[in-house]
Amino acid sequence: MNEFMAETEQRSTGTHPLDGHEAGVILERTRASVDPELRSALESLPASMRRIALYHFGWEHADGTPAAGNSGKAIRPALVLTAAAALGGPGAREAAVRAAAAVELVHNFTLLHDDVMDRDRTRRHRPTAWTVFGDADAILAGDTLQALALRLLAEDPHPASARAAARLADCVVELCAGQHADTAMEALGPRDVTLDEVLAMAEAKTGALIGCACALGALYAGAGEEEVRALDGFGREAGLAFQLIDDVIGIWGDPRSTGKPAGADLAARKKSLPVVAALVSGTRESAELAALYAAPYAEEDLERTALAVERAGGRDWAQVQAADRMARAMQELARAVSDPEAAGGLLSLAEFVTRRSG
Repeated sequence: MNEFMAETEQRSTGTHPLDGHEAGVILERTRASVDPELRSALESLPASMRRIALYHFGWEHADGTPAAGNSGKAIRPALVLTAAAALGGPGAREAAVRAAAAVELVHNFTLLHDDVMDRDRTRRHRPTAWTVFGDADAILAGDTLQALALRLLAEDPHPASARAAARLADCVVELCAGQHADTAMEALGPRDVTLDEVLAMAEAKTGALIGCACALGALYAGAGEEEVRALDGFGREAGLAFQLIDDVIGIWGDPRSTGKPAGADLAARKKSLPVVAALVSGTRESAELAALYAAPYAEEDLERTALAVERAGGRDWAQVQAADRMARAMQELARAVSDPEAAGGLLSLAEFVTRRSG
């Protein structure tokens, strides 16, 4: 454990020779392996659903002509493949490509639905699918991606595929419960949500799928139940750290990097983690923030609202919490993969998702 944590410390302080670079290589390699599987799966869809899905992934324009758009960072499929390699070597990585594609399909199912429910108009620097094709078509395309993900696993001859399908299905149920909790919170007053509630919601919405991705990689490597649970725990904790940073970016991120308008979460009055931490801080600024959140959104109040969150301690709390969650993630990872060299790719990916600035 001490050797493992020393390796982690090297990475967190930037002294590791592959620091920052390794994650980029992993993500590029993941796209090279997984994109053909994804494209093949999407091409099997009926034309009406295929058109929306290919647009959402950035591979076609709305009129059906080819596009070279941004289909996302591929963090979740990268975790599947890297976890498989960490426990089972290169052969396990190659065997898990279909599982990685299934996880990415489920992730994009959630994005299509979230955009409709949150009324987000921009994703990956282009109009969201519902703004182009309408709510009903975007929802149906999301449903189709979820079914396609489970079909990929059902047709996979790998001996772990049945357990992987069951685990992914359980994860979808948890994701839906988390989204329901998030939606229900929107109807509550600014002071009516606790930090424990919003953390539980974030684990279900974000941590569950990242944990599932890592667990599927372990399953495809033939790992035992203890290692599968530990990697699920690693992913859940890293996922919470990811969500904490994502919520910070949602308030203070650069639109040129995020692909979304500045302060979009504040404008939508979302009870994100930094906002709830600020609201329950008991400070003068928390009272100001509660009053702002109780009133209809006004563009001229956006900067004042962001400042109130920061002065009430929401930004600092989120950043400290993200670091704490990453420390917990490293402990879980050490339980599953004792060799720091074998765990290096997972460490690099975890660092990548928690060091974003936009």
